[in-house]
Amino acid sequence: MQITEQQLLQILPNARQVAGVFVSELNKALARYRIDSRVRVAAFLAQVGHESGQLTRLVENLNYSAQGLANVWPNRFLATDGKPNARALALARQPEAIANAVYGGRMGNGPESSGDGWRYRGRGLIQTTGRANYRETGRALGVDLEGIPQLLEQPQCAAMSAAWFWAEHGLNELADSGRFETITRRINGGVHGLAERVQLWERAKAVLA
Repeated sequence: MQITEQQLLQILPNARQVAGVFVSELNKALARYRIDSRVRVAAFLAQVGHESGQLTRLVENLNYSAQGLANVWPNRFLATDGKPNARALALARQPEAIANAVYGGRMGNGPESSGDGWRYRGRGLIQTTGRANYRETGRALGVDLEGIPQLLEQPQCAAMSAAWFWAEHGLNELADSGRFETITRRINGGVHGLAERVQLWERAKAVLA
């Protein structure tokens, strides 16, 4: 199944500035990873649309306030009195330091001091994060994402990496059975942004009907 630029803009209207660039790359990725039916494409576009700010944000925004840090990572940054702790106050509005703090020593990254948290922060349409995931995705695509992480900011790699992740994690089959919330959990680790994801999903199904 191929999508047109018009359909893409009906589903993701905020993508107007980049739709012409993305539509061909998306179609290549959809075909390669058998995201090839209305239900599969609708679920895929809804999820990547949410993750990427409707194709406009290919690098994770880590410019959190202290309260934002406490809301997103309460185990790390929430004090016992329910307010941001001292670490959150010290890191607030410093995206690079935040990335290194929250991603250091995880997902194949070196310690906080290595800078890997920032180097391998979320990129692409599905926000690939962490050195190990960059390495694994790069091997699957035949691209050195570990050595050149910025490649995930390019439309081709951004689209192809998302489609590979989708197929690799069994999301085609979940889309076939309408298990959209389960798809969200596999991508997000929870249900953050579920309401917007569902709204995009319903719109995509209507446009592609």
